[in-house]
Amino acid sequence: MELNYRQSVLYSLALKAQSDKAEAMVSLNMLLDHPAGIGDHSTTDLHNNLNEALNKLADADDRLETLTRYFPELRTNENAINTGNASTG
Repeated sequence: MELNYRQSVLYSLALKAQSDKAEAMVSLNMLLDHPAGIGDHSTTDLHNNLNEALNKLADADDRLETLTRYFPELRTNENAINTGNASTG
């Protein structure tokens, strides 16, 4: 069965937030574990990059929490969203 418009949009918003969260985690892990692997070597640049990744992570977490708080249908399909398999139920 196909997703309706509302389900598609909510699913898309949740997936975008999850993608941003994953990207932020990769950035944080890379900066924390392999700081020499980045082009900017000043401590100011490193701290700016760390803060940028942390802000992106916090923003993505906030968006996911907000979506599940105000749109209960996402809570019931949270496992499907986490695995990329949307339910039409």
